[in-house]
Amino acid sequence: MNFEFHLLLICLLSMNCQNQPIKEPTKNPNIIYILADDLGIGDLSVYNSDSKIQTPAIDALAKEGMLFSDAHSGSSVCTPTRYGILTGRYAWRTRLEKGVTWTYDAHLIDPNRLTVASLLKKNGYQTACIGKWHLGLDWGKDAQGEYDFRKPIANGPTKNGFDYFYGITASLDIPPYFYIENDRITATSIDTIEAMGGKKFWRKSVIGNDFVHEEVLPVLTRKAVQYIEKSSQTTEPFFLYFPLTAPHTPILPTVDFQGKSGTSEYGDFVLMVDDVVSQIVQAVSTAGIAENTLIIFTSDNGCSPMADFAELESYGHDPSYIYRGHKADIYEGGHRIPFIAKWPSKIKPGSSTDQTICLTDLISTVASIVHDTLSSEAGEDSYDIAPLFVNDRRSTDIREATVHHSIEGCFSLRQGPWKICFCPGSGGWSYPTPKETSTLDLPSTQLFNLDDDPAEEQNIATANPDVVKRLTGLMQQYIKEGRSTPGVGQKNDREVIL
Repeated sequence: MNFEFHLLLICLLSMNCQNQPIKEPTKNPNIIYILADDLGIGDLSVYNSDSKIQTPAIDALAKEGMLFSDAHSGSSVCTPTRYGILTGRYAWRTRLEKGVTWTYDAHLIDPNRLTVASLLKKNGYQTACIGKWHLGLDWGKDAQGEYDFRKPIANGPTKNGFDYFYGITASLDIPPYFYIENDRITATSIDTIEAMGGKKFWRKSVIGNDFVHEEVLPVLTRKAVQYIEKSSQTTEPFFLYFPLTAPHTPILPTVDFQGKSGTSEYGDFVLMVDDVVSQIVQAVSTAGIAENTLIIFTSDNGCSPMADFAELESYGHDPSYIYRGHKADIYEGGHRIPFIAKWPSKIKPGSSTDQTICLTDLISTVASIVHDTLSSEAGEDSYDIAPLFVNDRRSTDIREATVHHSIEGCFSLRQGPWKICFCPGSGGWSYPTPKETSTLDLPSTQLFNLDDDPAEEQNIATANPDVVKRLTGLMQQYIKEGRSTPGVGQKNDREVIL
């Protein structure tokens, strides 16, 4: 081969390589966070051997990754949990003293606050939120102060670190009923829809011409799968925050799932959630990125009474498993949730941990994964749980303690086996409710040892005054210092009273 021909061959090969870029493997993992809505820990067969709802895809995720048996949301209802997930800060430090954001409530996350998405974005990630937002949006208004749905929506996901958003404003039963892409509704015309009752419950409201309640979960799932397919073709890692609309009301299993669980419509809807997980896992596998993709599956709180507990009981099924209470409550059934993580390059298949974790821990965990650090003004209630991924038998506790909050603003604090509730009842919807406790002679403080009494049946506060004093002091410290992690004290957005 002469020199000129050799040189020509090198040039041609170089040009061909330039025209056919080769995707380099990413060092940092892709991260997919699937958040079910009102899914009880007892609904999953991998957590509850007596579950009458079999969830093969979620069970498989646990067998291929790590199951957390003591995972919790910071709150027992939607909005505050979501705030905690994205910011690593308990939502009771904000204006949201209790309850959730509603239809036209303004944004809850300060656009200047670091979120999981903005942290990852500055570390080279593509970021997307597809699904239910429920953290307040600033809808546009006309000159008369009326809502103008044609105007851009301010301070939504794209102002909180997400490059892309496709989803709905809040729960599927909370108006207005529009798909939103980035900061605009997708509808070309607007109508009104009447309210529905029962398990298909939703409220009367305006609705976009492209919005059909029964189709929302499948539409969002397709969008999520498409995002994975598209993002996997680039060299940058991606973060997909995928908050589902199910199995929250309206309970709307599609034809393919109706009757499939052998229980109720709720059970069928849970199977749809399981199928969503299957589709996401399959999309990751098909894209060839499974080895370096961290998939987390969890729920925002416990199961809602709208699932019809009496009907489920007739099938021998309990969404709260062995735990007391349900969504909205300060009891374990309100905030003890499933949490499963799969990351083949790091997490040993079939592993598990009984360490206490909280959904606020995500931001510190991903900061650790990408070798970044949080400032003192970020992630005030977030602990790094990444060490558990590689050491499931770690003997020392990751978290000092964990705070929970009910729909009516009742606090509890958990440390080791001890759980103290700073209210006389459930703090939520189960007996005794705050209204019911006002007519009952009940102690104002409840103390449980969850190792001995996971069902929270025996209040042992009177017998353990030293524990009550210590935990009360720790809770007061967390309030005063504006954080529950080591670091410089911060200010709450409002006066917080225990």
